[in-house]
Amino acid sequence: MKVLIVSSYEDSGGAARAANRLHRSLLEQGVNSQMLVQDKNSNDYTVLCDTNIIKKSFNKIRPILDSIPVRLYKNKDKTLFSPSWLPLSNIVKKINQINPDVVHLHWICGGMIKIEDMAKINAPIVWSLHDNWAFTGGCHIKWECEKYLGKCGSCPRLKSLKVNDLSHRVWKRKRKTFAKLDNMVVVGLSNWINSCSKSSALLKDKKHVQLPNSINTDVFKPIDQNIAREIWNLPKDKKLILFGAMNATSDINKGFKELQDSISKLTINVNEVELVVFGSSKPETSQGFGFKTHYLGYIYDDVSLTALFSAVDVMVVPSIQENLSNSIMESLSCSTPVVGFNIGGNSDMVVHKETGYLANPYDINDLASGIDWILGSKSYLRIAQASREKILKEFDSVIVAQKYIDLYQEVIKNKQRDSSLI
Repeated sequence: MKVLIVSSYEDSGGAARAANRLHRSLLEQGVNSQMLVQDKNSNDYTVLCDTNIIKKSFNKIRPILDSIPVRLYKNKDKTLFSPSWLPLSNIVKKINQINPDVVHLHWICGGMIKIEDMAKINAPIVWSLHDNWAFTGGCHIKWECEKYLGKCGSCPRLKSLKVNDLSHRVWKRKRKTFAKLDNMVVVGLSNWINSCSKSSALLKDKKHVQLPNSINTDVFKPIDQNIAREIWNLPKDKKLILFGAMNATSDINKGFKELQDSISKLTINVNEVELVVFGSSKPETSQGFGFKTHYLGYIYDDVSLTALFSAVDVMVVPSIQENLSNSIMESLSCSTPVVGFNIGGNSDMVVHKETGYLANPYDINDLASGIDWILGSKSYLRIAQASREKILKEFDSVIVAQKYIDLYQEVIKNKQRDSSLI
């Protein structure tokens, strides 16, 4: 069985990291897996990318070029919107030259694939949904909008009042293309996004399965907290609260403002607590948390992340929207409980008052109560152990990889059956 995982990036961003982890898991299970990307930053021979210097340079600016139609909407939200109109990527040509048994699409925006070109892929398609883009008119984070149940248009993310706006035009292009993809299976990574996709006008007629991302629990595992704190030069006599993501303090979806507001409402003694932030450097002016904050900047390797998750007492993920957060999975795998809002796919991993605390959506007081509850719980060790056990049982890379292998085999079998009927 020959599997080709397609992702815009090799390991930059949550979706790419998840795709790369699945690729590694498949290789470990003896599957002939390759990864095809637009932007590669390693020398891994199993990850394929353009080697021509001119094409590699052009690939770097494709995301900018693809966003040109979006820039006409001057008042749009500061969230990603992808029209995926840019031609001449040659990605589909490469896919068909590789001739895999299954093409597993992940996050494919940033100018990587023109929507219409998806219909030119010869092999059967499995498509993992890392955000809302596949079933919307172009937005990656829909927030409260439910126009994806219809035909999009008058897009609140674009701040558009026109029915026939960019979102509706992208929606029509997807509808026309998706109608040609009879052999596509949609993978909802969380119960929430699976439900959204199944109810969407664009993908409701496609076969859906729910399968999560995977994590290598031999890498992300708890280590002694004192040793972890020594590694990161963090105090051993404080309760440590962790917050972090890519662009942690600037991406409004990550909930930094919600974190700030909730921190101010904690009842725990401020002299006993310190905050740790990764994914952001220390700002020039104080962000007013009221107690010492450690800014660690960007962290790129799993070993450092494992030590960080093991060093803290609780991780707070106050995102406005989440699908299946890598950070939550990583934290729990290191036996560190998580506090977040009861939104999106958070409840797939965080079991309320068992592996963490799920606050009422966007309720700052309840979020603060959750942090207080974890830090003051007499059952903390039990919660930490349950966190690790949850991930071992449901998200370990060996378990999840086998489920994907079973899906691939089913897809290949169906393709062979359909071909025999022609």
